[in-house]
Amino acid sequence: QVQLVESGGGLVQPGGSLRLSCAASGAVFSIGLMGWYRQAPGKEREFVASISSGGGTTSGGGTKYADSVKGRFTIARDNAKNTMYLQMNSLKPEDTAVYYCNAVIFHTTMSPSNYWGQGTQVTVSS
Repeated sequence: QVQLVESGGGLVQPGGSLRLSCAASGAVFSIGLMGWYRQAPGKEREFVASISSGGGTTSGGGTKYADSVKGRFTIARDNAKNTMYLQMNSLKPEDTAVYYCNAVIFHTTMSPSNYWGQGTQVTVSS
């Protein structure tokens, strides 16, 4: 019914930047909380950042970040496009991971479901 598709990953040098996108499509009535997670080789999947449904405005919503990315990453969303973004600056080798999009999708006002994208690879290396 719903697909989340990530894009924007790739290979960058340390200190470089990438902008990830996550687009939701299908039976979407509205989207609640959205977030980014990542999983590095040999490690567990970890939380990166999240943004509420009002996070695309200057006066509403809220954002959260993992301590490891605060000050370097910025999460945003465009509700009109059902799209979420992650601007990643000052990238470090330890940021290397598969980044996954997660979203709470409302098919109706009373039917929320949680969805995951298939991930996009981010590699930070010299």
